[in-house]
Amino acid sequence: MKIEKYNQKLLAILGTVGVIFLTVALVAFISITIMEHRRYNPEDIETGILSDEKIEKLQKENKREQVISYKTPILIDTLKSVYIIPVSHKTLNEKEDITGLLNAFTSSENDSKPSDNRYSGGFYGAYNNVIVYNPNGGKNKKLFEKRVNFNKINTEYFDNEILLLIQASEKDTFKDGVINLEDFKSLYIYSFSQNKMEKIGIDGMDVYDYKFVNNSKDLIIKFGVDKNKDGKFNEYNEPTLVKKYEFKSGKLIDIISNKTNSELQKMLEGTKK
Repeated sequence: MKIEKYNQKLLAILGTVGVIFLTVALVAFISITIMEHRRYNPEDIETGILSDEKIEKLQKENKREQVISYKTPILIDTLKSVYIIPVSHKTLNEKEDITGLLNAFTSSENDSKPSDNRYSGGFYGAYNNVIVYNPNGGKNKKLFEKRVNFNKINTEYFDNEILLLIQASEKDTFKDGVINLEDFKSLYIYSFSQNKMEKIGIDGMDVYDYKFVNNSKDLIIKFGVDKNKDGKFNEYNEPTLVKKYEFKSGKLIDIISNKTNSELQKMLEGTKK
């Protein structure tokens, strides 16, 4: 009897220790997962530039709150030695006179390093423009001629083409005083072979995601629909639709017909008999 009771107590102790160990391990795993997600989540990067309304107010005061900051050049085309230089910005602790010396040009030593990736790549940061730079000819050009904001530059390599893809916001659609990724985004595609940029977007919608069609330069683009008209797409309770972008023609084409869409909606809401 004593041996049985001892064995029961021993099993109880071992069971308790095992439960505690598993609980601690589970908590540690969840904590590490959350930390890693936060560390690499591009949405955590503050990318906002001031809205047009705030800029106008500052201009009346002859002041500025943000200054240009250049990132480390990134090698895009190894054969032609073509680089891109992401243009970022810094928000000053205090306003300064626009007429004053602009002494805040900076370059971070911790920026993304040149990549040898010949297929695809992505570079994260707080950006408002991109400069294409050719050191051989000493030439450079900026891609955007207007105020935009974005946090990632994607590169895609094809046999005879290199594309830059950027999801950028250009208006303060959410009306919070800042142009950032909370606002509607358009997709910009820059072709190095054609030396031109194309803009893809639909008024009142957000370019939420995109993927290339297999073995093609055509794209499947997912648009977020702003159902409540607040100027911001909420992925949790607002719908998305998908369209195909034909790279050669530059046209957006419906993938799902209006008829099929209507039938699916009626089935969902139970109005189709």
